[in-house]
Amino acid sequence: MSKVIDAIKFGLLPPDDIRRLSVVEADTSDTYDEDGAPIAGGLMDQRLGTLEPRQRCRTCGNIAINCPGHFGHIELSVPVIHVEFAKPIYKVLNATCRGCGSILLAEELKEKLSERRKLDLEMFGKVGDETYKEIIKQAKKYKKHKECPYCGMVQTVVKFNKPTTFNEIEKEEFFDIEGAVEEDVTRRLTPNMIREWFERIPDDDLEMLNYNPVVARPEWMVLQVMPVPPVDVRPSIILESGIRAEDDLTHKLVDIIRINQRLRENIDAGAPTLIIEDLSELLQYHVTTYFNNEVSGIPPARHRSGRTLKSLSQRLKGKEGRFRGNLSGKRVDYSARTVISPDPNLDINQVGVPYHIASKLSVPDMVTERNLETVKKLVLNGPNNHPGALYVIRPDQKRIRLEFVQDRTFIAESLEPGFIIERHLMDGDVALFNRQPSLHRMSIMAHKVKVLPYKTFRMHLTVCPPYNADFDGDEMNLHIPQSKEAQTEARMLMQVQDQILSPRYGAPIIGAGKDYISGAYLLTRKATVLTADELGKIISYVGYTGKIPEPAITEPEPLWTGKQAFSMFLPKDFSFVTKANICLHCTECKYEACENDAYVLVQNGNLVTGIIDRNSIGAERPDTIFHRVIKDYGTDVGHDFLNGISRLINGFLTINGFTYSFDELTLQERELKSISKVMRTMEKSVAKLTAELENDVLERLPGQTMRESFEIKVMNELAKARDGAGNIVQTGLPLENGGIVMTRSGARGSSLNIGQMMGSVGQQSIRGKRIMRGYEGRTLPHFLEDDPMPVARGFVYNCYRDGLTPLEFFFHAMGGREGLVDTAVRTQQSGYMQRRLINALEHLRVEYDGTVRNSVGDIVQFTYGEDGVDPSKSDHGVAVNVNLLTERTKINMKKGRKATEKYINAKVDGIELQIPDLLRDELRKRMTESDLTKEGVDEVVAAVLRNYDYSLVEPGEAVGILAAQSIGEPGTQMTLRTFHYAGVAELNVTLGLPRLIEIVDARKSPSTPVMNIYLDSKHRKTEKRAREVAKLLTYTIIDDIIDTVNVDLRTEGVRFTLDPERMETLSVTLGEVEAIIPYEYSKEGNEYFVLFEADKKKTPESIIKSFTTARIRGIPEIKRVLTTIENGEWIIRTDGSNLEGVQRIPGIDPAKTTTNNIHEIANIFGIEAARNALIKEAHAVLSEQGLDVDIRHVMLVSDIMTKTGTVQQIGRHGISGDKSSVLARAAFELTIQHLVDAAISGEIDPLKGVIENIIVGQSMPLGTGSVELFMTQRGKSDE
Repeated sequence: MSKVIDAIKFGLLPPDDIRRLSVVEADTSDTYDEDGAPIAGGLMDQRLGTLEPRQRCRTCGNIAINCPGHFGHIELSVPVIHVEFAKPIYKVLNATCRGCGSILLAEELKEKLSERRKLDLEMFGKVGDETYKEIIKQAKKYKKHKECPYCGMVQTVVKFNKPTTFNEIEKEEFFDIEGAVEEDVTRRLTPNMIREWFERIPDDDLEMLNYNPVVARPEWMVLQVMPVPPVDVRPSIILESGIRAEDDLTHKLVDIIRINQRLRENIDAGAPTLIIEDLSELLQYHVTTYFNNEVSGIPPARHRSGRTLKSLSQRLKGKEGRFRGNLSGKRVDYSARTVISPDPNLDINQVGVPYHIASKLSVPDMVTERNLETVKKLVLNGPNNHPGALYVIRPDQKRIRLEFVQDRTFIAESLEPGFIIERHLMDGDVALFNRQPSLHRMSIMAHKVKVLPYKTFRMHLTVCPPYNADFDGDEMNLHIPQSKEAQTEARMLMQVQDQILSPRYGAPIIGAGKDYISGAYLLTRKATVLTADELGKIISYVGYTGKIPEPAITEPEPLWTGKQAFSMFLPKDFSFVTKANICLHCTECKYEACENDAYVLVQNGNLVTGIIDRNSIGAERPDTIFHRVIKDYGTDVGHDFLNGISRLINGFLTINGFTYSFDELTLQERELKSISKVMRTMEKSVAKLTAELENDVLERLPGQTMRESFEIKVMNELAKARDGAGNIVQTGLPLENGGIVMTRSGARGSSLNIGQMMGSVGQQSIRGKRIMRGYEGRTLPHFLEDDPMPVARGFVYNCYRDGLTPLEFFFHAMGGREGLVDTAVRTQQSGYMQRRLINALEHLRVEYDGTVRNSVGDIVQFTYGEDGVDPSKSDHGVAVNVNLLTERTKINMKKGRKATEKYINAKVDGIELQIPDLLRDELRKRMTESDLTKEGVDEVVAAVLRNYDYSLVEPGEAVGILAAQSIGEPGTQMTLRTFHYAGVAELNVTLGLPRLIEIVDARKSPSTPVMNIYLDSKHRKTEKRAREVAKLLTYTIIDDIIDTVNVDLRTEGVRFTLDPERMETLSVTLGEVEAIIPYEYSKEGNEYFVLFEADKKKTPESIIKSFTTARIRGIPEIKRVLTTIENGEWIIRTDGSNLEGVQRIPGIDPAKTTTNNIHEIANIFGIEAARNALIKEAHAVLSEQGLDVDIRHVMLVSDIMTKTGTVQQIGRHGISGDKSSVLARAAFELTIQHLVDAAISGEIDPLKGVIENIIVGQSMPLGTGSVELFMTQRGKSDE
């Protein structure tokens, strides 16, 4: 059995241990002699390990593959400071006495802080960072007392000059003519002095500074002896020219040894102090750049070629470093990658693998009595004939490579049970298929191999959405699980049909798209009929073996409707009602009599009415026929249904055909004239608005300047023109038009696309505004200065069919560029957000008691998502669809007496502890409303219990990663803009991705703070009353309404004039202004003169400042207010937030008033309110972007952010920085800092989480890894 690493303990290596570990002292800077053999005592000494394949190690006697490598050491002539420990050294120097080494705390305070440490340990199992910060702060403070409380020695100030220089500043008394004078004298603290200082520090005091003296004495941070890593860590390579190229670390070690030798020689020869100091500095430089070659303040060490050397720190940190590049994620064997192509003839869970790949990848197969003959044939075929075999592994583990075997017959005949062969991939083998970026669980799924000719992987088109794949050159990866355990897990947990329902929102992510939807639309239209020959061809292509229904039309020849053909693949007892994508949402629905055939009715497996389109079988659509089939009949039936209908539609389109030709883009003369008329009307409207702006008679929008109002109104006119042209196009096209078929059925595109292709492309915008920037008031040199016409500001009159003019093309390219930049920035931002979310949540899992806990067992949620329901097993987020169950039961129920309310209540109360309260209340309500018999009630209750039990989340489920992926994956689809509030241009609100990042970052204040202020019953009824309250809110100072202000030095006064327009905007009266002027004043017309009191200390600038910042009224932080009506009551929205201040204003409803500043809510209402606000804000951002994310994921993120009682960010300064595992913290960010801190405090990593186990190569404690199974093997004699 393989051994398991239980925990990892961190610490510092004492000099004696370095010497003990060492097998050789490196004391010569030469590495090879003239013959090219390693020199003894050099850096490639053969005792340090071996790199040559057949050479044996001089220390352990093993060959290269089995030799772990051995350490050497360098005895340093003078101690040097380890650069990564410079900051900790500085902290210790500042907190301890230079004489006795004791911590600089008075006895009483030391006792008090020691008690605090003990309390922390008792309560939390570890001492909090805040406690240590307080100890350091108090010790620093005490240093100012000048004397040590224990030995009485005078203390000095220590200054740290990065990277490794420490100076002591001491006051010394000098005598001159005037007497005694104190002066600062700076003395350098040498590494040796620091080491001696640290040796005097008592162990108890070190513990108070977060040092574990058993494994980390501070003097060990000053190096006297340096370990030399084994040659395996720094292998040399032989270039094509035959020259040996050494590793960067070896180069640095050579420098260190060379300078060290020179220094020792100089010390022995009694050289001047200056030379010794210079050489010591040089040695310090080489040791520093060996550990970290990116230290600020010193030049990096370079190769002869000028390339910067890669030091130990750079090896560990960053994306390409050891932690992220080689340990958390690795390159793997048994994988293939090539371009993907579509293949509609495959099953949805198959993958087409080229012969070339199938004969290079292998699967281990144990030889048994049953498969002996088959295996022999494979061995005879060899590695180059598919299906064949690559290797034979004998029971003694010896591998035979069949490529080099002449007589394969002998090998085949010698096979017997117990041998293992590594055979080619064959049809039916399980393979993992993946497309990067792997943003969610469904980016890697298990497919069955289908070996096919040519050079590309092939997949079914309905499986594109989970991979986000298209066929414009995308490449995908194939991984072949090698062990039976891995293959079984892939088959049981990862098969495509088991991933149809997305855990993001509990609805199908796999489903029909593009051709399949337009094909289904054409197939199930009323006009579509199939002859016996056509139906026969289609169903033979599908492989349908069921019963064929009676033809709908028998004369003059038997004809079947498309609806009948579709119904052949529906489960026979399946009933369902929905509305098609083509539904016009009439005010009164005509149901089965719908003229557009948009009412989809399925009764007992027959499609009675309705067209099948995106709303019935589409991918990423909840509550479709496909969704219901999976929920009611299971994933295997869903898989067969999707396979069947996709082949049916494929067959139908092969016979029927579907194209979209250029001829279908032409319009009649009538439509073209109408479009021209729309454009002329728009030009007149814009000209009218321009004239109003020039004459200062344009009606201003609230909170906007005249120019901004003009732009908003013009944009509305231009959008109206574009949409008008689009509507003319839509109404002018027949329903058979290819574009109309695609947009109506929801297969592809929208009416806007068709409008732009055939009507007008419309306004090109940059950052939501018209194109304004240019040169000398022109967007391009071809226009007049300040030309107000639409074409000069980026309006494209032409449609894509007619082509754009050069000017239009230029503006269109500007708009397109913005889209590309936006996408690139968004991908980067959302990628980093998802990485942070995954790191913070990866270790959360559901336990057997239903709680969600982290790796060390801390509870994050008492019940997952407050109801324990798995979103992927839910019914689009609902644990049980009670409405559907009651309706179904009613249809199949035998007639009888209606159940009494008393009976229903008794039944529901009887299952009180088995289902959540909300579900129980809904069940009671629905059953009371519907006329169910007693049998019906019993049936519904049983079905609810059954469905609820099925929907519960399984223990071991990695709910943290699911939540992170469900929020991170849609992040790439979000916009980056600051939007206007609910279409109103007055208040800017950050929405989309920037707001989501702000929320998970737990920023102290949002970029656009906003409040929704609800009013009491007296003020919410009328706008006038609401405005009375609003007037009290806006923070207004004199500066907001001043036009000019200056100081009259002659009369010692301030002259200012008011701006009437701004006063009107802010509803400020003269009376209000005059009431708050703090000094005597006189008034001449519109000019005020304020006389200020003579005060020498006050400058004219400070007088103006104190005067102009005088508050007229309102609450600080609230810049603007807007009264608006919502659900029939007046509310106030503010730009700016001050929850505490607003609570005091009369007329508001403090219970309902909210802000988008989470920290403000936490400070005033507490952590539970902040948690609810986080859920509400994050879910609102996602919903507003049209992204469907189950609220349980958002709840989990909010719970982990608030579980400590404060709002923590998701990132290195929050949850990720607080993890109990050192490796997990180091693998995320600040790698070196975390390792250094862990070494100092002697931390133990318990290896209980995900990433730390991946790093050490063990299975992680999630899912199947969270249970341990033991198997007792019994022989025949035991039975």
